[in-house]
Amino acid sequence: MNPIVFAIPVFMLTILLEAWLAHRRGVATYDTVDALTSLHLGVASQVVGLFVKLALLGIYTAVHDYWRLASLPANSVWVWLGALLAYDFCYYWLHRMGHEVGVLWAAHVVHHSSEYYNLSTALRQTSSGWLLGWIFYLPMALAGVPPLVFAGVAMIDLLYQYWVHTELVGRLGWLDRVFVTPSNHRVHHGQNDYCIDRNYGGILILFDRLFGTYADEREDERIVYGVRTPLRSLNPAWANLHYYADLWQATRSVRGWRARLHVWFGPPGGWTGQPLGHFDGSQFETYRPATPPGAGIYAMLQFALLVPCVSHLIAVGPLLPTPQLALYAAVIVGATLSLGALLEGRRFALRLEQARALAMGMAFALLPQWFGFDAPLALRASILTVMLVAVVWLDLNTKNIRMETT
Repeated sequence: MNPIVFAIPVFMLTILLEAWLAHRRGVATYDTVDALTSLHLGVASQVVGLFVKLALLGIYTAVHDYWRLASLPANSVWVWLGALLAYDFCYYWLHRMGHEVGVLWAAHVVHHSSEYYNLSTALRQTSSGWLLGWIFYLPMALAGVPPLVFAGVAMIDLLYQYWVHTELVGRLGWLDRVFVTPSNHRVHHGQNDYCIDRNYGGILILFDRLFGTYADEREDERIVYGVRTPLRSLNPAWANLHYYADLWQATRSVRGWRARLHVWFGPPGGWTGQPLGHFDGSQFETYRPATPPGAGIYAMLQFALLVPCVSHLIAVGPLLPTPQLALYAAVIVGATLSLGALLEGRRFALRLEQARALAMGMAFALLPQWFGFDAPLALRASILTVMLVAVVWLDLNTKNIRMETT
């Protein structure tokens, strides 16, 4: 069983707890539509992972089996500890190159596109990082780290990074000097001049101190989160593709193969020849989409219904025939796209979301099985009822929503 299946309920509960605590403290760390967009991007990343992670692990396994320089036992505690340290070292360089190389930034920029910093931001993950990211971990295969150990320490490193995405935890003394903590990771997500390209570590901040990329959080300067060229979209697909589009446009605008290679493999924006300008946080305006009244609450309820489907897909995905897996993935990703359009106030989104809700409700209620799950009659009736109510609610509120989008 994929550990993410068990982690999803923990993610959802801790996000709700953090939002409640932030509200109690009067700290504006959450925005409903931004948090939902982060969750939509996390869902898309996990769905895409079902199609590529097995192949990437296969590449790692092949390199390990045929070219390893040593044979390390998978049952040794020291092998696991050494592998975790090695993985974190490789992650540091992947993460650093993700900020210093254009094509890698195109994948990583997704994670930085939120203008808020909270636990939901941790789940705002790329769907294209697999294209080149696997290369950075091949030294571990050559060193003889068994695939099982590699997969295990990769999950540990990933899950550790979840808790550091919060503004509710302050400085932690000596821990800030050794480990990645909320304080020094807040710096990493900032647009402020002193925050740019700093604090890349996954678990240990020691690598940043060793290679000169560490910056301490300043108490006299409020961190402004996000990227210098804001995304200004709630569309999960565009969030993943927009910087690739920028690279393509830049490639067409420059002459010569060297200049075109520089667009993709030089620093982000380096093709302009202009240095990164000074950031004035007092002039920054947070993105405020034209979200229709009530759409945020509606989207939250729909996402709550989507969460069990995501967990189910991750759990049974490896067992499903490819056509069924692709269809289930399309149902889930389609829901995030439809809800994102609704949250943006797109005129076509109302009818699209009505059609999606009705189709999903009827399919769950009438199909013999829901991708291998034989749902009880009461659950089928409940989901169909909820989706019918959703369709009616949207229809009754169409007039008000259209007023917001005209």
